[in-house]
Amino acid sequence: MPVPGAGLAKGLAVTLRTMTKKSVTDRYPDVLPELPPRSRGVIALFEENCTVCMLCARECPDWCIYIDSHKETVPAATPGGRERSRNVLDRFAIDFSLCMYCGICIEVCPFDALFWSPEFEYAETDILDLTHERDKLREWMWTVPAPPALDPAAEEPKEVAAAHKAAEKAAAEPPGEDGA
Repeated sequence: MPVPGAGLAKGLAVTLRTMTKKSVTDRYPDVLPELPPRSRGVIALFEENCTVCMLCARECPDWCIYIDSHKETVPAATPGGRERSRNVLDRFAIDFSLCMYCGICIEVCPFDALFWSPEFEYAETDILDLTHERDKLREWMWTVPAPPALDPAAEEPKEVAAAHKAAEKAAAEPPGEDGA
């Protein structure tokens, strides 16, 4: 038969043990936390690499990326050449109130224009202010850490190995031989 009040005594014992231990409290925001390397914070934009291909906006499951652009005609590089047209970025914005930080936009970008920044202090008092335009996204780009160094014991990529092999072959051929 259970003793009446045994549960209360156990609870008080836990409380007394906890009260005597020193508490561990992070002193945030006075002391910033030590973040692990390559931690995810916000998405940063390297505008020079963006070709306005719209892959990031199309693949985003939340549709939180807004891109506006226009076409611009580029004059011919050589006389007699034809003019080219290229897309020019007018607006690139991410609504962080909708973003679920999945990173799909970063993965699908073929030109490395989007990166994870470790910045995490971007709270706003109004939810409408969580839509950050390209100027703010560019500011966060400079907080992106450098990629980790390659493993020196790793196998050389096939592309690099093929390039080295072709260079060695070209260097081994005597000058003036066309191979024909």
